[in-house]
Amino acid sequence: MAKGKIDDEQFKILTAGIAAFAATARVVLPQTALSICRDPEDNMVLECCLEARAAFLITGDKDLLDIGRLPFSLRVLTPRAFLKEG
Repeated sequence: MAKGKIDDEQFKILTAGIAAFAATARVVLPQTALSICRDPEDNMVLECCLEARAAFLITGDKDLLDIGRLPFSLRVLTPRAFLKEG
């Protein structure tokens, strides 16, 4: 197997995981406008998290990670920090 490639079994596991995630996903239409993030475009992400009542936002975006305390219940974590929680 070439470096960086996945085999058939890994591919099946990956697609099953994506399908399970997609089956429980839902579309939200934010009802509350927020102005929290220093990058105004990232506020839309926070608005969606608020509307979805998300517990976690997993991101590598420094603008979102640097926010600190939010006015609603949401933990903003890097992927690595989230995996350490598990």
